[in-house]
Amino acid sequence: MGAAQSSTDEFVREPLGVQERITADGSSPWPVEPHRYRLIAARACPWANRVVIVRRLLGLEPVLSLGIAGPLHDERSWRFHNDPGGVDPVLGIEWLREAYENAIPGYDKGVTVPAVVEISSGKVVTNSYQDLEFDFATQWTAHHRPGAPDLFPAGRRDEIAAISDQVFHDVNNGVYKCGFAKAQYAYDKAYDALFARLDALSERLSGQRYLVGDTITEADVRLWVTLARFDAAYHGHFKCNRSTLAAMPVLWAYARDLFQTPGFGDTIDFEQIKQHYYGVHAEVNPTGIVPKGPDPSGWLTPHGREQLGGRPFGDGTPPGPPPEPERVPSLPEPAHSG
Repeated sequence: MGAAQSSTDEFVREPLGVQERITADGSSPWPVEPHRYRLIAARACPWANRVVIVRRLLGLEPVLSLGIAGPLHDERSWRFHNDPGGVDPVLGIEWLREAYENAIPGYDKGVTVPAVVEISSGKVVTNSYQDLEFDFATQWTAHHRPGAPDLFPAGRRDEIAAISDQVFHDVNNGVYKCGFAKAQYAYDKAYDALFARLDALSERLSGQRYLVGDTITEADVRLWVTLARFDAAYHGHFKCNRSTLAAMPVLWAYARDLFQTPGFGDTIDFEQIKQHYYGVHAEVNPTGIVPKGPDPSGWLTPHGREQLGGRPFGDGTPPGPPPEPERVPSLPEPAHSG
């Protein structure tokens, strides 16, 4: 997603501009169809990361291709500066805005990732990230891999929705409320809500491996993408500095557990995360200097969460390795003290 700034002292995320659905039941003008669409994401963006993880866990790679915008953008939008020639190799566009304007001439809302683009027309179909996660899980079932997990188990959906709503307001969006606050009171309010919620989540996770039930659900995907960026970006850049994630033992172990689970850590590029946050938000970091730290190798250290039980994929199985073009850089091995 792209950051949005309101005219008030408090950060307000602007509404999404193309909230269509892709469905198998005929309830929308966009049918589920293999190879018709391309998912555009960015390694830096947590909102896009959620959809990429869900696509990985469900095994939709063979039917829905993935384009990756680079970590840097300008006033024209996300751009494909890491691709050969600076254009997406399938859509042939330099800026994601082009696909939005193909769909809505004169488009004047936020150009955000994730976005699903119809390949033949080059038009954005939807940028509704939360609907995409749910629809990938419930509308694309004919194309799920064997052993795909159930990320929205029917008997748990109300609980998932309640937890996810709290996580969205206080954590996912909460770090942005801290980082883009224009007044001290607005920052203080967001900071207090963020760490109160993290403390409550830490207490919940101290006795159970996952947020809802004994398997990974969408609630875990939602929380994890913010935790994965916490020390690399939010702690310093967004002034969320009561403590690092690495100093919150339960959440740090929970985050490492998921990082080491296929489908999570293999979607993360810490360098692109830092390049984006520190390099794009000139209002927050006018020098554009990107920090060298922190050392990411700690993500590979043992977490001990297995002792809480739980079955990551329920009755399913882990996804296989990512397709070669989608692989992210490997982390350095952690140093061992002797």
